[in-house]
Amino acid sequence: MKYLQLIRFPNLLMIIFTQVLIKYFLFEPFGIAITLNDFGFALLVLATVCLAAAGNVINDIFDVEADLINKPNKVLIGKKISEKAAYNLFFALNILGVIIGFYLSNMIQKPSFTAIFIFTSALLYLYAKSLKSYLVLGNILISFLVAMTILIVGLFDLFPAITPENKASQQTIFSILIDYAIFAFLINWIREMVKDQQDINGDHKAGIKTLPIAIGQDRTNKLIFFSCLLPLMAVLYYLYQYLYHHSYSLMYALFLILAPLLYFMVKILSAKSTKDYATLSLLLKLIMVFGLISIGLYQFVLL
Repeated sequence: MKYLQLIRFPNLLMIIFTQVLIKYFLFEPFGIAITLNDFGFALLVLATVCLAAAGNVINDIFDVEADLINKPNKVLIGKKISEKAAYNLFFALNILGVIIGFYLSNMIQKPSFTAIFIFTSALLYLYAKSLKSYLVLGNILISFLVAMTILIVGLFDLFPAITPENKASQQTIFSILIDYAIFAFLINWIREMVKDQQDINGDHKAGIKTLPIAIGQDRTNKLIFFSCLLPLMAVLYYLYQYLYHHSYSLMYALFLILAPLLYFMVKILSAKSTKDYATLSLLLKLIMVFGLISIGLYQFVLL
């Protein structure tokens, strides 16, 4: 159980769930050309999960000092798991993820795609070690990697199967993936800023320069509010463009994505306590989850 907590098992399940939705509830219903069979797709999911888990482990290793202040009851490294054991797990997960990525890239005859896994592994380490200490950069980087868990399915399953004959249909589906990747990037970026607000005391002690430390909590709240306008406008565009005549999908988006996002925007302006930010962070996570689940609705909207 302690190792499942260390690798953030629920978050890994969300990655698996999202990629399964893309493969079996977006690609298959439209009958588009794909590259990966079930075995190949399972390898892609496993490689992604291994690297994500490794990133969670190394982040906890470098965050011990801050976490002892921010969430002392949840610290695992040095209490329930030794630092040496955590490092061993980090290296094992990384090596496994890159090896699977190498095998998979060669299986689809795109050996250069191995660089994606190596690059991701390196970025996760650099983020945990130093990049998260740079203002804004760390939040943008980790949000980009979240978006990549969506795009990587298209890169490995759709991209190699493109031909002059099916180019239009492949591009249509890939454009949907890009839209969801942008949505995931924006919501995660906003959530990272909220978590910075929540962890301000520990980050200050650890010498991590986050937005709240640099510009103050009130200004950061306002920045978060205005940042929310980007996903808000994106959701409204989708409602108008795709869901206007599909009542069930429209109600889903209104009540489970748009309404919570508007509620978040109202509450963030008055948020002050750690509890406030923890609640708002959870709300953003739910918005992300419901947004990604909507991938499964396209077969009813477009077909």
